[in-house]
Amino acid sequence: MDPALVERLTAPEGRSALELAAAQRDPSSPAAVTTLRRSVDAELSSAALQQETLRRRAAAKFGAAAAGLLLTPDGLEQASRPEVADHRARRLAATGARAVVDLGCGIGADALAFVRAGLRVVAVERDPGTAAVARANLAGLAEVVEAAAEDVTHLLGPGVAAYCDPARRDARGRLWDVSQFSPGWDLVRSLLSRAEPAAVKLGPALPHAMLPEEVEAEWVTHRGDTVEVCLWSGPGVEPGTRTATLLPGGDRLRVGAGERSRRAPVGPIGSYLLEPAGSVIRAGGVAVLAEQLGAHLVDPQIAYLTTSTPPDSSFVDVFRVREVLPWREKTVRAWLQQHRVGRLEIKKRGLDLDPAVLRRRLKPSGPEAATLLLTRTPQGARAVLADRVAEPPAPVAAP
Repeated sequence: MDPALVERLTAPEGRSALELAAAQRDPSSPAAVTTLRRSVDAELSSAALQQETLRRRAAAKFGAAAAGLLLTPDGLEQASRPEVADHRARRLAATGARAVVDLGCGIGADALAFVRAGLRVVAVERDPGTAAVARANLAGLAEVVEAAAEDVTHLLGPGVAAYCDPARRDARGRLWDVSQFSPGWDLVRSLLSRAEPAAVKLGPALPHAMLPEEVEAEWVTHRGDTVEVCLWSGPGVEPGTRTATLLPGGDRLRVGAGERSRRAPVGPIGSYLLEPAGSVIRAGGVAVLAEQLGAHLVDPQIAYLTTSTPPDSSFVDVFRVREVLPWREKTVRAWLQQHRVGRLEIKKRGLDLDPAVLRRRLKPSGPEAATLLLTRTPQGARAVLADRVAEPPAPVAAP
């Protein structure tokens, strides 16, 4: 976004245009354009309507707070969910740091969480337009510096924590090569080698081979979605630890450096099938969790656990097994018809199939509900017909 346009949006005329855009039923409609053009010029009306479109999309992530933010498409895509950002900010504040430098702050969502945690914040952003958006969102709360992250490392003095959320998208889409992140991987490694606290947010699919041994890697599952891995270094960090954290509750499963090679036993499918949270799987914590629950795997390479009794654990979704069948589409269709199942949840591991396509072929019909879990086992593919013991958490917008 053009910094001059951001300035116009934050001026009285721009605030009026934003209010008018918010009153439109559909801000992308020709009628909305016509309405705003009666009051403001084409540039400002277009910007206000785009902001309202983004704010309505952002409500799923930011809740009511979205109505008070300026946004960019890329900034909204990468911004942390508030409950996740607040968890990270509280943890950083607990290290004793007095201040944090947010290197690559984007629209300022994480910086706002650091402010809420009581930290003094310097937010750094190299793109002029995005920096202008961050300055608007952080007005009166934090200093925003327009610069490349690599050029302001002098700000990282004693008692000052470092935070970095490298940009992982370009014009072609998501980036998977860490050498193409911005700020770059060399800066990330240098931040994590400091004696002061440092946190680096990355995508949850980061390969374990990329993890420096001196850091703790914390995978976060938020309301059922595994959203990030955060690399931690500095005071209080146990090097080599892998952690799975569930939010908003805050339950944590730790996998010590000496536990990472542990393997869970394998056995037949019992009365309950358990699906570990994505953060547990990403953190390599399935074997640790299996030991805690007295469970075993259904296959050495598949992250389904099974027990004879229902476990009391927030780290697994629990399914009460009704029947285990050899996986044949015709057999499962007949079972669904016999049991009058019309509401069918389909989950699969280790099998190459599309659940949406399979659902159309199975043609579930009737008043009953069930879950179909398809899995590889040492005895071959199996279809597990089951009932959820509890419903999965529903997404809830942050207040």
